[in-house]
Amino acid sequence: MIIAGYEIAAIEARAAREARADIEDFHNLYCNTLDLGNLDAWPDFFTEDAFYIVTARENVEANLAVGLVYAEGRAMIRDRAYAIKHTMMFAPRYLQHFVSNVTVLSISGNEIRAQSNYLLLQTLVEAPTTIQQAGRYYDTFVRNGERLLLKERRCVYDTTLIANDIVLPI
Repeated sequence: MIIAGYEIAAIEARAAREARADIEDFHNLYCNTLDLGNLDAWPDFFTEDAFYIVTARENVEANLAVGLVYAEGRAMIRDRAYAIKHTMMFAPRYLQHFVSNVTVLSISGNEIRAQSNYLLLQTLVEAPTTIQQAGRYYDTFVRNGERLLLKERRCVYDTTLIANDIVLPI
């Protein structure tokens, strides 16, 4: 599956390796932040004008802009984090995010497009660990000094059957 704007471009090998290492460092910090439940820090991984969507593969393949979660801008992402933390009621849980197979698709100025596989495990306090979601991130990163920020994150999950308790960020 290829999403428009996320096609593979010719990239100098050294630049691709450096970008991949930076993206892997980003994912390590992002996943650790979410796994520790630090929702207040989650919006800080995005640019002010960021776009964040969690959607099904079938929606992407049908070119439908429908999302399970949809946020335009860091302010909307911050509102979602606040709502999760302060207004939503759900059973206590632990998450573990795993990201692999980072592929740098293109580099243009300070913008990097990449895709990665993700797996999200969830453990409810009194239940076994389950796979909550598996899919692929389609990301557009921008450099902010030495740090990468997400300008766009498309979380495209593979299944049409999803858990009805998706609460926390992917």
